[in-house]
Amino acid sequence: MTLQIGYKLAAEGFGPAELVRQAQRAEAAGFDFVEISDHFHPWLEVQGHSPFAWSVLGAIAQGTERIGLATGVTCPFHRYHPAIVAQAAATVALLSDGRFTLGVGAGERLNEHITGEPFPAVAGRHARLREAIEIIRLLWSGGFHSYDGRFCSLEDARLFDLPEVPPQIAVAASGPASVALAAELGDGLFAVDPDGELTAEYRRLGGSGPRYGEASLAWAESEDAAVEAAWSTARWSVGGWKVMSELPNPVNFEAASAQVRREDVAAKLSCGPELAAHVEAVRPFVEAGFDRIALMNVGPDPDGFLDAFAGELGAGLRALDPTG
Repeated sequence: MTLQIGYKLAAEGFGPAELVRQAQRAEAAGFDFVEISDHFHPWLEVQGHSPFAWSVLGAIAQGTERIGLATGVTCPFHRYHPAIVAQAAATVALLSDGRFTLGVGAGERLNEHITGEPFPAVAGRHARLREAIEIIRLLWSGGFHSYDGRFCSLEDARLFDLPEVPPQIAVAASGPASVALAAELGDGLFAVDPDGELTAEYRRLGGSGPRYGEASLAWAESEDAAVEAAWSTARWSVGGWKVMSELPNPVNFEAASAQVRREDVAAKLSCGPELAAHVEAVRPFVEAGFDRIALMNVGPDPDGFLDAFAGELGAGLRALDPTG
């Protein structure tokens, strides 16, 4: 497959109108797709935003012409009922003339605990995710349907506005159980680490769809400015997935990242104006078998980063060999 490069819309860091503007600029800069986080809360209070992703997607669909759209990712069974996600995704697919991909995952407590319902352990989340995907596909098949699962149910429901071709579903994976689910029920794989074992297992189990990876970096005109912005807004990510998925509120992420130093962030992320360094930071994803790579820029200047991509950065990334 041909390597595609996407732009991650950080809904935790910007308001809805700004996210639409960035998507339009990303299209003009030559990105292949935009991917938006679907959060109720930001990770840290300083980020200051968290608009409703589906409203933003509708506006982007109408405000762009070519660029692909994706959620990165939606939890379709706790804060939402899977029927609502099926309806929302079908509507965005229609508004975008088939440019939409539904990225789904098992969720984070940060966003899902708000309903007051107990947030299940990992095995329970995977079981619910399986049922949610089954319900979504059932509704996309047309007609009235009911579903009686162990965790999710559906009663006599039909979606009246459906695209001729349903959106692809990319399933977020971080280990064997979720990879198996992606290969069995998904049309693609989604991951945030350049882990070649994930993509290899996905293929071994029969998965043949696109493999989405998310590469974080911090572009700025100086390394110091990039590190400072990354530390201010993205130090929460240093703790890893087990921390990210379990803490309930921004204040908890503030506490969990209180001891993270600027040098810790700089050691994890490519920071600064050096475009070749950013290309090398993305290379491990390509070598691990990912062919759809979303760039998450945590630097302080989105427009400067988009300009850099329109120039040498985009060319350098596209020169990477997607076959590894």
